Amino acid sequence: MTEFGKALAPTETGIPGLVVWDLPVHGDSRGWFKENWQREKMTAAGLADFGPVQNNISFNDAAGTTRGIHAEPWDKWVSVATGRIFGAWVDLREGPTFGTVFTTELDPSRAIFVPRGVGNSYQTLEPDTAYTYLVNDHWSPDASYSFLNLADETAAIAWPIPLADVEISPKDLAHPRLADVVPIPAKKTLIVGANGQLGRALREAYADSASVEFAGREDLDLTSDLASARRWRDYGTLVNAAAYTAVDAAETDRAGAWAGNVTAVAQLARIATENGLTLVHVSSDYVFDGTADAPYGEDEPVAPLGVYGQTKAAADAIVATVPRHYIVRTSWVIGEGKNFVRTMASLAERGISPSVVDDQIGRLTFTDELARGIRHLIDGDAPSGVYNLTGAGDAVSWAEIAADVFAHAGHDRARVTGVSTDEYFASASGPVSPRPRWSVLDLAKIEATGFTPRDWRESLSDYLG
Repeated sequence: MTEFGKALAPTETGIPGLVVWDLPVHGDSRGWFKENWQREKMTAAGLADFGPVQNNISFNDAAGTTRGIHAEPWDKWVSVATGRIFGAWVDLREGPTFGTVFTTELDPSRAIFVPRGVGNSYQTLEPDTAYTYLVNDHWSPDASYSFLNLADETAAIAWPIPLADVEISPKDLAHPRLADVVPIPAKKTLIVGANGQLGRALREAYADSASVEFAGREDLDLTSDLASARRWRDYGTLVNAAAYTAVDAAETDRAGAWAGNVTAVAQLARIATENGLTLVHVSSDYVFDGTADAPYGEDEPVAPLGVYGQTKAAADAIVATVPRHYIVRTSWVIGEGKNFVRTMASLAERGISPSVVDDQIGRLTFTDELARGIRHLIDGDAPSGVYNLTGAGDAVSWAEIAADVFAHAGHDRARVTGVSTDEYFASASGPVSPRPRWSVLDLAKIEATGFTPRDWRESLSDYLG
């Protein structure tokens, strides 16, 4: 008997992510009405906005019809249109809850959200039962499916009508026992731009994770059509470590800068939105004009000076439209390969005394710290949005950093001469992008998530060995 007048409310089960929902059903002498799926109300009540793309209905003539146990790599919203079922769900995902069983009855006033990888089955308790389910992916021969035998002794499901007395399909009868089930793997993380300086740091940060894949330019061309490049529903997170970073060249190679920093990012944003992925994107202090006199917060309006900054600001705006995203804004990045610190160390050893800009102020950010912060946001399931992430400590000029490098190598700091940005680039032979003179970013927001950025001077000391 369908219960009328219940409030919309969730009830957790012993299987993570498997949630039973009471549904309001309104009835009178003519019959009843319910909102079987109401996105705004249900997400407000705590249901994941799982993005259904297909609605399926299974009609069952007789009581005792038994189907399952099937686990697919997508989420389901299961409900009953008419009749009543006994439902059984078994966790077939990799992990500590593998094999956990939950059973309950569903009628039109109760529904259940079944997360990806949880085996789903039911037995009808009344004739003419219509079982309906929304799913957030289409069936694919390339997807990973898993099955469990309805009579598995380990699961020991107490079917109301004995399985010997009901009709079961030959396929369901042939499904394996729990010991032989192939678990549904966790969703993967894909890091693109994995051969750049940040990409190499992310490889180190995720060296212990078998569910992370890495793609360099030769593996995934971000300027090509990416829609069919992967089975994107198998991924949970997409980290974009690729970028066009030739700041000065961007002033004349505008097409290249926009292709690498905007068009490619737009593709990733579309894929993330369509497939429910978290998109992680790395931004830059170049989105600001550098005229501030206090650290830039995440909500400061952008005002890029040059083409490179314009492309980064445009990409930020695109990524912000993805329902689940992290825009990690950083500055003065130092990693493997040729960079400012390595250059200064080389000049010190070769006896060259450089002139270095002293009117641009900021903090160094080492790629291992950047990678650590990115993983912290993802693993901690931090709220979506923009996060500033640089080294901590005092803000200084490039000239002061150069002097620190000289001193660390045992050379006289005084060998570094400070000059203005205008003086430094006065003799430049090619185009020069305008630089923000103030690149100090406020770190309070990411610190509030429990992440403690390391002082850039400590990182510099370790970097120089």
